[in-house]
Amino acid sequence: MISRRNIRVKVMQTLYTCLTREGDITKVEAIRILHRHIDQSRQLFVFLIHIVTEVARYAEVDSRVRASKHLPTAQDLNVNTKLAGNQLLWQILEHASYKEVLKELKTELLNQEDWIKKLYQELVETDVYKEYINKPLREKKEEKEILEFIFTDLMLPNEDFISMVEEHFVHWDDDCEMMNLLMLTFLQKPHSNDFQHFVSEEKMKFAKDLLVSVLEKEDVSGTYIKGKLQNWDPERTAIIDMILMRMGICEFLYFETIPPKVTINEYIDLAKDYSTPQSGHFVNGILDNIHKDLAAENKLHKVSFKK
Repeated sequence: MISRRNIRVKVMQTLYTCLTREGDITKVEAIRILHRHIDQSRQLFVFLIHIVTEVARYAEVDSRVRASKHLPTAQDLNVNTKLAGNQLLWQILEHASYKEVLKELKTELLNQEDWIKKLYQELVETDVYKEYINKPLREKKEEKEILEFIFTDLMLPNEDFISMVEEHFVHWDDDCEMMNLLMLTFLQKPHSNDFQHFVSEEKMKFAKDLLVSVLEKEDVSGTYIKGKLQNWDPERTAIIDMILMRMGICEFLYFETIPPKVTINEYIDLAKDYSTPQSGHFVNGILDNIHKDLAAENKLHKVSFKK
């Protein structure tokens, strides 16, 4: 389900954890940390889907609660429950893989009724919702768009809601962009996703190989980096920048199917997103110079991905 860019972020997170922990980390421990980071992202994704679906289903709850009032008004007795019957919603709820992985969420994550009610109450006041329920027919595009709206326009911009998410998922800042892309892709084709295989075998192998190569070849990558810093103390370089540059050098040297230009562009973007404002330019300059040196020394042996 997740992309190679997402895999690089997980490896970056794992290396940061390894470098900032006291004591030596074995290869086996590092891989275990990598699996934990990936699993946390999967749980975060499942949690966000759970909130979206429960907000949509709350239309039925709201209808029952208002109808059970001692003196219900005509409006209380005629709550529109179209959203609770959203066809895409029920495709998700009946998704066997999703139902299975939902069982893994902690009780405190599943029990978010206060937030579900708040988000639903915000939703019903929007013009988007009113337009949706006033259309007599169900259209596939509109069924998808109303669920997207709950996520992108109600959940993500809500600072209090995001604060709650951050309390449970410490890597939210690193994963938020990935979650947005995953959610939009999932709502497009929910049945094409398998939560039991959040990461494909090919991508998991790439993640492990990249992680292990950075750990085992620290001296090699460090030598290349120090040679390009020019009077700049490596210890003063942002730790994320160092991690990303080491990852990039290992891709140059040990991943023959990844074109150098792809590697450089990927790590420039990651540096911009996850390090300092100047990091994109800094990482670009170092990796580009190292790439030129490796090419001049005939140390790059790239082959076609298809081969």
